[in-house]
Amino acid sequence: MKLMQRYILLELLKVFALLVVVLTILLVFVGLLREAADEGLGAKQILQILPYIVPSMLPFTIPATLLLAVTVVYGRVAGDLEVTAMKAAGVSPIKLLTPAFLLGGVLTVSSFGLTNYAIPWAMDNIERVVSQAMEDIFLDMLRAQHHISEPEKGYSITVEDVKGDVLVNPTFRYRNSNHDQVTVNAQYARINFDLENHVAEVELRNARGSIPGQNAGASFDSQVITLDMDPQRSRRKPRHMTIDTIYTQMDEYNSKRQEMRQQRDHEAAMALLTGEFHRLTGAEMQQYAGYDGEADRMLRRFNTEIHSRYAMAGSCLFFTLLGGPFSVLQARRQFITSFIMCFLPILLVYYPVTFLMVNLGKNGTVDPSWAMWIPNVLLAIVSFFVIRRVVQH
Repeated sequence: MKLMQRYILLELLKVFALLVVVLTILLVFVGLLREAADEGLGAKQILQILPYIVPSMLPFTIPATLLLAVTVVYGRVAGDLEVTAMKAAGVSPIKLLTPAFLLGGVLTVSSFGLTNYAIPWAMDNIERVVSQAMEDIFLDMLRAQHHISEPEKGYSITVEDVKGDVLVNPTFRYRNSNHDQVTVNAQYARINFDLENHVAEVELRNARGSIPGQNAGASFDSQVITLDMDPQRSRRKPRHMTIDTIYTQMDEYNSKRQEMRQQRDHEAAMALLTGEFHRLTGAEMQQYAGYDGEADRMLRRFNTEIHSRYAMAGSCLFFTLLGGPFSVLQARRQFITSFIMCFLPILLVYYPVTFLMVNLGKNGTVDPSWAMWIPNVLLAIVSFFVIRRVVQH
């Protein structure tokens, strides 16, 4: 690379590194506070998940900090008339913008790698830390409040005291597999946590239970009940999966849907042959239709997630295509002013259009394979006119 290009690239790297560190630290603390509030984590657990929060924040901080770095460097270079001097010497401004485009391309690949590999890895480790802390958090809450109520998970626990992992005179209220409300009183109980399946196995001693309308008060010396500690973890969100995992999930949904459709056709044919027409609108047929709709919804979500990752990673390159030339045109302004003038339309147009395309893709209104690239195409069109103006003037 020429001397001027190396100088600009070095300046971009220094400014970008400083900005991305500062912004990531700020967002990390916000993420930690939110995670701690949601999960009831202590200081030990917060320190344990800190290394995993950082890579999950980088894909969101890289595009904005890259745009700010490009604005700062090229605004300063143009403000010092170095661009004018280079053009007077017969050097095309495109050569001065090449380091920004190169950095944008490298960060595009890096951002995609972070989104596709680092975030799923980070979420797996965060869940592992939270799961390991689940037992301590659970027992500490019972020890302090003597009561835990989880209506969404279908149980509540009241205790007289907690000694180690033993509950003294506990009362459990939960719903069994038949959705009956069960109340069980025990002399004491011991809890064993299955961290892999996110359930708690409660071993009751000298217990007495009742099911309304069925059993007024059965007594038993020993009984084990299973409480689902966090049913939401059983299904991972698409953004927390790698693309390979997403494709595997899509294959499973397609295979299961095909199997369900064949079963539905067989049931419908049998109902027609036997004259049992009421089975055509029965609960079993509705179950087939319900799964078919669920499979379509999940496949659309998976497909949208795949293409949105490529498009969002590509935003790094398109931000530099616009930010660098725009900063050269705004040479006499402060870099903060140039950044705001460049980033504000992105904030008001680029991201709303992106979110709109994501929602339309999930609803099946548009094909995400091309719809997710519409915001980047808009940036490319605007960048073309800005670059042409820089070259001409």
